[in-house]
Amino acid sequence: MPGSGQDTLVKYETPVLVSTGATLKRRTSGAPAAPASPTKGLGQSRKLPPVEGKPQLSQTEDILNQILPPREWSEEGQFWVQRVSPSPATRLDVINLQEALDAKLKERQARETGIDPIRQELYGQAFDEIIRQVTVNCAERGLLLLRVRDEMRMTLAAYQTLYESSIAFGMRKALQGEQGKADLEVKVSQLEHDQLELERQVSEMRVRMEQMEKR
Repeated sequence: MPGSGQDTLVKYETPVLVSTGATLKRRTSGAPAAPASPTKGLGQSRKLPPVEGKPQLSQTEDILNQILPPREWSEEGQFWVQRVSPSPATRLDVINLQEALDAKLKERQARETGIDPIRQELYGQAFDEIIRQVTVNCAERGLLLLRVRDEMRMTLAAYQTLYESSIAFGMRKALQGEQGKADLEVKVSQLEHDQLELERQVSEMRVRMEQMEKR
């Protein structure tokens, strides 16, 4: 059985096998059904399929699945589903969460300061696990924490967009400054050449004036 939930700090239940490749193949490649008569079944009551086999989720589990959707993946032709755990958290679970967070930060070499996507991801997982623990005890408090989490993520995304825009603006200004500097250097060189030419002309005029005075 795959342990797909081990790469996150959120506590999940044991993965459940939903279907296999053979089951999907039978569903998709079965013999085509005979076309139904247009008048067949008119005036007759239609019976819905029984629902006894479908697991009924509690309100808390339903809210948990909305906050943290179940994980789904395929492996070796088998389709698995894994839901978040609805079990309450104890004081030991909180301590283990803190220790696991510190261990993953050290293992993945997350930076302690600055913008670091690894640290952001791990702290997001820890906060999701806290939301799960709170929701199990009080669904309303968990939904309020969900609003706080979403607002925090939107604010962080806005700051990140502003930061990236400021970097792009600074780079454009730097390139414009370099281009303007090159143009100014060409202009300065041209002015220096013009200055030398004017000084040469002044010298020639002085020589002519001196010659005219001697006459």
